[in-house]
Amino acid sequence: MTFDELKLIPSLLANVRDAGYSVPTPIQEATIPLVLEGNDVLGCAQTGTGKTAAFALPMLQRLQQQPSRRPDTKVIRALVLSPTRELAMQTWENFEQYGKGLPLKSCVVFGGVGQGAQVEALHRGADIVVACPGRLLDLMGQGLVRLDWVEIFVLDEADRMLDMGFIHDVRRVVRSLPEQRQTLFFSATMPPEVEKLALDLLTEPKNVKVDPVTSTVEAIDQSLYYVDKGNKKHLLAHLIRTENPESTLVFSRTRYGVDRIVRDLKRAGIEAAGIHGDKSQNARQTALKRFKSGECKVLVATDIAARGIDVAGLSLVINYDQPMEPEAYIHRIGRTGRAGRDGKAISFCCIDEVKQLNQVEKLIGRRLREEQSDWPMEITTPSEPKVREPRPAKVNAAGQAMQPRKKPVQQAHKAQTAPARPAARTGSVPSHRRQDNRRSPAHGHPVMRTKR
Repeated sequence: MTFDELKLIPSLLANVRDAGYSVPTPIQEATIPLVLEGNDVLGCAQTGTGKTAAFALPMLQRLQQQPSRRPDTKVIRALVLSPTRELAMQTWENFEQYGKGLPLKSCVVFGGVGQGAQVEALHRGADIVVACPGRLLDLMGQGLVRLDWVEIFVLDEADRMLDMGFIHDVRRVVRSLPEQRQTLFFSATMPPEVEKLALDLLTEPKNVKVDPVTSTVEAIDQSLYYVDKGNKKHLLAHLIRTENPESTLVFSRTRYGVDRIVRDLKRAGIEAAGIHGDKSQNARQTALKRFKSGECKVLVATDIAARGIDVAGLSLVINYDQPMEPEAYIHRIGRTGRAGRDGKAISFCCIDEVKQLNQVEKLIGRRLREEQSDWPMEITTPSEPKVREPRPAKVNAAGQAMQPRKKPVQQAHKAQTAPARPAARTGSVPSHRRQDNRRSPAHGHPVMRTKR
């Protein structure tokens, strides 16, 4: 099947050809006709298979062909919710690319930066808004955004929304939407909790599952190195030098780990940049821009920050740490091998991560091919779990616990029985006339001294 057979309008077909697409992917082939017919859709496909185009292309066509419900004023006609800033930016850029030449305006809304430019874009008029839940609700609370006339609502990466704790924010947004609307849910994985949420919010949805939920892209060559935690940095630098990939995306479990890996690579003479939630939006965008342009060939990221990274030609993904959730493995390696290209994914595993590795292999239904290196695993005893002691309420300068002060019983009794002191005189002696009551050694009389 070709895009011409999907009954897209000529302008969209031209933009699709300019984007380099020739044949629709299975998710696009199955979803685009359903969305054009106005159905609610629950779509699930592995990452990197073109889910964004699957909903963006038919949305643009429907908004172009159907007049607005309120043509006398500028209103938001379509809303796309994304879990991360990077994914929101990527989705908005796709809408701009696919909708080039159409009289439809779009804008992106996310936190981490000033809201001025985003508010100005909304005031100029935005038919399509791609937003992160936090900033959107903030603008709604300020009375700067209204969703009364939304015709199409899309929840992108629904599983990640649930994992990141956005479920309550999503429900708040949905309560502000009109009941008569088209709703689309898309995700790479579909846990039972997300599917239940989707069925609560969708109306007679059409289910589209073109691939098994746990499948991974077959074009990706997946391998595994058993390596001690302290030697991971040496193996990482060695692989980047020997593989010499066009671009490498390294995944760390924590934000601190991202910064540490970047420092280790720079010490080894390898230029690298890192992105995670603690970095400002400008810093994240700068790092991502350098990575996409090829100025920096290694990007280190956490799972959340890496959502939305779509780099043409990304040839290598390295799992420096095993993911805590096995589904994250699918999202990680899905950053490579996109749009029919080949890709490579390498995973590191130390003795403390064997359990997570077993969960990943159980999820994908295969054993990762084991490779050997100059740093084989030598530590075979798992580390003792760290036991956190409760922190005392008050500590001294040395960080030691302070004992609570107790009032002595005798002093307390004395304080209760002691007579009250007479009130101080209102007329105090000037400081230059105060007496020094020390006695003179010769006469034994008080010595009167005057301060000058």
